[in-house]
Amino acid sequence: MYFFGALGGILFGYDLGVISGALPFITKVWSLTSWDKGIITASISVGAVLGAIFSPRTNEIIGRRRTIMAAAVVVVLGTLAATFSPTFTLLVISRLIIGIGIGFSSSTVPTYLSELAPARLRGAMGALNQIFIVLGILIAFLVSYWLGSAANWRAMFAGAVIPAVVLFFGLIALPETPRWLLKNGREDEARSVLVSSHGGSSDIDGELAKIREVVRLDTEEKGRIRDLWAPWVRPMLIVAVLLAVGQQFCGVNAVNAYFPTMLIGLGFATQAALLSGVLLGITKFLFTAWVVFVVDRWGRKPLLLIGNVIMVVTLVGAGLTVLNVKDTGTLGVLMLVMMILYLVGYELGWGAVVWVMMAEVFPLRERAAGMGVGSVVLWAATGIVTAVFPLMSDAKALGIGGSMFVFAAVNVVLFGLTKWLVPETKGRSLEQIELDLRARTPLRAKV
Repeated sequence: MYFFGALGGILFGYDLGVISGALPFITKVWSLTSWDKGIITASISVGAVLGAIFSPRTNEIIGRRRTIMAAAVVVVLGTLAATFSPTFTLLVISRLIIGIGIGFSSSTVPTYLSELAPARLRGAMGALNQIFIVLGILIAFLVSYWLGSAANWRAMFAGAVIPAVVLFFGLIALPETPRWLLKNGREDEARSVLVSSHGGSSDIDGELAKIREVVRLDTEEKGRIRDLWAPWVRPMLIVAVLLAVGQQFCGVNAVNAYFPTMLIGLGFATQAALLSGVLLGITKFLFTAWVVFVVDRWGRKPLLLIGNVIMVVTLVGAGLTVLNVKDTGTLGVLMLVMMILYLVGYELGWGAVVWVMMAEVFPLRERAAGMGVGSVVLWAATGIVTAVFPLMSDAKALGIGGSMFVFAAVNVVLFGLTKWLVPETKGRSLEQIELDLRARTPLRAKV
């Protein structure tokens, strides 16, 4: 059940990662400038912002499952357009269309998994989404390396059709979430889904009663988008925005999208640079898989903090390496080691945990809107990083070394904000989290 629900992550990861391998060849075809590289890389993020803006409405009207199915259709159409684009401009527009589908998917899949999974497994199931994201990135890196010798960047883009089609047909057989069903008056179906997803030994009647109480409160209060700023919801909105911005400003998509390009700029051959990307992808996958087994035992907040510490140390190390090591071979090996360790820190914390927590912290009534806002902010931050990095890492600006120091400083700030603002949600049901939020704020301050 959870496998196909999380498969949308592969779309997310593949389309983020494939530009890393395709970019060196596209650059040669159309003689791209640093600005052009930023535009083609960030175009998917612009589209994702648009998709995330509209996803809350589709989530509420047609449900979580059908929104993800619609996302798969949009990605297929955009991918076909990208594969056969005759000009750079049309390729940018095609990736923007792909981004719209990714925006729908990325803001909905975590909600779908969190509402379907029991509390004891919710962290692991949320982390499953991140596993599929990094698996998508790894597949993109492998495909890019395999096709790199033929410079077949069009086939690299075409690969995204396969997971999109599998996702669409896989979701046909899956249920809608019990929270959405109960909210729309379909209690018998909600009970059936709870029995199949939570197991026969669970207290289904007790679970239904808690969901029913939250649905009653939500119905009475007539949810509005501005209610995300209500005093009792506002702390969680701030947390979601912090997590969304932090996940991207920590620098990860500068590495995901540009590491082969960075190595080529430092003197590496194209195929050797693409192979290095594969090693990064394997690292991401292995450590994300490990997080599934510890996120519900260690907790969300400790993993975020541990990740920040590792990223600060390795980014500083990478900056010093670029500035002080002159031998190309030694420089490439040391940068690869630093970036592998950096990604260990990222996947331990900010990779999986952000998507898990953003789907947990919002009340049922505001969950779709909250995830939409969180996804819009996250994709906007992704677009900023991927558009700006080629300019800031240019030798005439900060250079690669200076850019590493900037990202290290950002991670220091994120450590402090996380320690101060982010709550722990481990082991608590979604209804417990919501009722605790309501209990903290006087009734008159909730409207």
